[in-house]
Amino acid sequence: MKVFSSMKCHALLLAMMLCFGSVLAQEPTEQLIPFDPSVRMGTLENGLTYYIKQNTKPENRVELRLVVNAGSILEDDDQQGLAHFTEHMAFNGSKHFGKNDLVSYLQSVGVKFGAHLNAYTSFDETVYILPIPSDDEEILESGLTILEDWAGNLNFAQEEIDKERGVVIEEWRLGQGAQTRMLQEYLPVIFKGSKYAERLPIGKKEILETFDRKTIVRYYEDWYRPDLMAVVAVGDIDVDKMEERIKTHFSGLRNPDKQRQREEFDLPKNKEPLIAIASDPEATNILFNIMYKSEAQEFKTLEQFRKSYVQALFLEMMNQRLSDLLQSANPPYLYAGTYIGSPVSRKTTAFSGYSVTKPDDIKSGIVTLLEEIRRVELHGFNASELHTAKLNTLEAYESAYKERDKSKSESLADELIRHFLEHEPVPGITFEYEFLKENIEGITIEEINSIIGNWIKAENRVLYITAPELEGLTLPTKEEILAWVAEIEQKQMDPLAEVAVDTDLVKELPEGGKVTKVSTYDRIEVKVLELSNGATVYLKPTDYKNDEILFSAYRSGGISVASDEDYWSASFASSIISLSGVGDYSYTQLQKALAGKSLGVSPYLSDLESGFSGNASPKDLETMLQLVFLYFTQVRTDEEAFQSLMQRNKAVLANVLSNPNYYFQDRMARIMSQGHLRGGGVPSVEDLEKVDRDAAIAFFKTQFTQPGDFTYWFVGNYDEGTLIPLIERYLGGGTASVEKMSWVDRGIRPPTGMVSEAIYKGSEPKSSVVMTFSEQKKYKRKDSYYIKAFSEVLDIKLIEILREEKGGVYGVGASGQGHLRPYEHYSTQIQFPCAPENVDTLVRAALDVVRDIQQNGVSEEDLNKIKETQRRDMELNWKENGFWLGAMKSYVKNDLDLSKINELNERIEELSAKDIQTAAKKYVDTEEYIRIVLYPETTE
Repeated sequence: MKVFSSMKCHALLLAMMLCFGSVLAQEPTEQLIPFDPSVRMGTLENGLTYYIKQNTKPENRVELRLVVNAGSILEDDDQQGLAHFTEHMAFNGSKHFGKNDLVSYLQSVGVKFGAHLNAYTSFDETVYILPIPSDDEEILESGLTILEDWAGNLNFAQEEIDKERGVVIEEWRLGQGAQTRMLQEYLPVIFKGSKYAERLPIGKKEILETFDRKTIVRYYEDWYRPDLMAVVAVGDIDVDKMEERIKTHFSGLRNPDKQRQREEFDLPKNKEPLIAIASDPEATNILFNIMYKSEAQEFKTLEQFRKSYVQALFLEMMNQRLSDLLQSANPPYLYAGTYIGSPVSRKTTAFSGYSVTKPDDIKSGIVTLLEEIRRVELHGFNASELHTAKLNTLEAYESAYKERDKSKSESLADELIRHFLEHEPVPGITFEYEFLKENIEGITIEEINSIIGNWIKAENRVLYITAPELEGLTLPTKEEILAWVAEIEQKQMDPLAEVAVDTDLVKELPEGGKVTKVSTYDRIEVKVLELSNGATVYLKPTDYKNDEILFSAYRSGGISVASDEDYWSASFASSIISLSGVGDYSYTQLQKALAGKSLGVSPYLSDLESGFSGNASPKDLETMLQLVFLYFTQVRTDEEAFQSLMQRNKAVLANVLSNPNYYFQDRMARIMSQGHLRGGGVPSVEDLEKVDRDAAIAFFKTQFTQPGDFTYWFVGNYDEGTLIPLIERYLGGGTASVEKMSWVDRGIRPPTGMVSEAIYKGSEPKSSVVMTFSEQKKYKRKDSYYIKAFSEVLDIKLIEILREEKGGVYGVGASGQGHLRPYEHYSTQIQFPCAPENVDTLVRAALDVVRDIQQNGVSEEDLNKIKETQRRDMELNWKENGFWLGAMKSYVKNDLDLSKINELNERIEELSAKDIQTAAKKYVDTEEYIRIVLYPETTE
């Protein structure tokens, strides 16, 4: 379980809050945190570290990793970008694999480039990701050979270097934009005096274009050495045999005679605050950040273990306070949060706060965040907040403990990577959970409050703002920001009042209904219940997860039945309802009432249907169904929640189209729907003005009138004797509506004939290309599968031609499928970013690939690649609750025979090259398609 983490981005905040525990030893101890006994860790004579763990989730798979403790921070001045370039060259020729043989071989055994096979380079490390089948000795051996080649046997052929320059420069081009331009403005300020400010992993374009072979080989020979490497193997394997394989493949690697020191870099201290303000015309929001830097501490002892848990509880309570403020009618910011972790250097950590502010009230967004930090600094937290945080923490650990034999190998491998790179403890979830249970009651509010002063100090502060450049928008100056900080530091704040919440969601239990008929699909172990109110319920028991039940409900209709006048109200109805709470509880009160429970359920409204999506631990199944019952019977009107939602959405949308990517997506949606009101695109502030709260709630009630109108699905580790009475009570009441509702075809169609649209937005020299082939023909389920298979072959060939042969793109993708609703048609789409001057050449190349398949068919090699990938994917799918839920819903909604769901494997074996070629000819017209291209404004 991920307990310690180097927090490098806001997106990891939630994961950290869920996974950090809250443990307080009764007495401080120097006892070391134990290492997970289920992991075999060793070191070869040459210094290479290895980790091996047997894990059967998923079966017949192993996650292999090569971890190199070296990244862009170690590049010499003439090597900027070459740590990342080296990663690319790992897929372009080595001792045992020719230039493109590696990717081709892995595709032949069901490993997909990008989706499975991958790698990344950061400031301090490079990690290669190789998930492969483990039920074939030859594949296993080849997997270790690949890692061995990456570690010490890359070719760096000059021809391949020159070809790959184009791919890497396209990746560089893809990253250009407002965020990168602002990063280049504020990074030298906030990382002042640090090498991190000068070593972004993507590097410098001029170096990527001109470096010679010996320069990149020098980087490889200096830093790809066994004493800086680890091999990780987690999966369905024999540990002893894997250890022998690792020794065989990696013992021969040698460290260089003259080793360069692997220096650890730091962020310099600063007595006075560092402040940066960066703006850009294409930025979409105003983001304020404050960091309080401090020296990073290793976690080795149980005393440090306890401190980290206390710290995590502090963060959870801090973020809950900031979240609660969002529910006011005029929220002070759009989003806000805090986190603790390294901003970049492993030697430095920081307590950081951020807020996305409203353009018309920047000061409130900044000051409110700082005031809440100050309030906690003065008064700490209260007992009810700690009680809630403890319940949530204990629940997170209990759930992880219950799933200890169902944890995915990928997440376990990531944990071992962090142990090697960041010295994160790996005691194992059994130890963590038992330690938590024994000590959680010993946590006091005083101890949590006492650590706040460790983080919030006057020295080593960094503050920065990123913002758009808008007419009439005035950003605060550095002096104004410092004045606000100084004023708040002297301000006396009132403590937060304690709030008690009743946890009984349903005050009077409903009578419900009864099961009137039971039928079964024995072949797939599915039971079907018919209820007295007309509802149908599908039950699929599984043991794929120990602590998970997935839930879904569906009825036809959705937003399509709303009038044009009510369209925008209907579109926001489910969000309005969800953020208003339910029954007697506001949204904030509901979160507190659900503390310590593992569940989630939300109503949804899509274009053609309405329903629920949910999940629960078996112990919290009744609570989930109580919420569903309340959404049917006691939806809530909350004007403050409504105003909060609208105010925040308006602020977000006001400037979103200044971003070229959002602008392109918006224009493309409008072109594809021929400007239809319901055709998609980014809503405008004017659209949001049309949202009426009462109309939205009224429409929601028309869609969620009676439980008997819906079809329900439950998949997971439930007890049938417990579940069925709950279904009868909470889903069985009332009667079905007299008239069955159905979706409405609103006539949204793409343009016909050959359509070519050029869209001009942005200043960077980059384009995005989308080619859509649409055919309005009768839907056939087999043909839908064939056109999907065609897109998978197309994906392989486009990578070979556009990326590997021409070096014109970093990424390219193809997708295809048939559609039954709202009208029968087939669509295939090709997408790629590239240089503006290469658009026409690459479009022609893509069309040539399509025509070649249409005219000459698919090779046996490519057919076998996609079939093997599909086989391997299905091996995993059959053991996933989510797959069964989605597949059953699809079969039932399309009136298919549910008993034949297992025949999905048969269609793979029956798939032929002729099927794919025929579908390509029938459903893809290369003379009449829709071509939409984004160009920079300078080319208009």
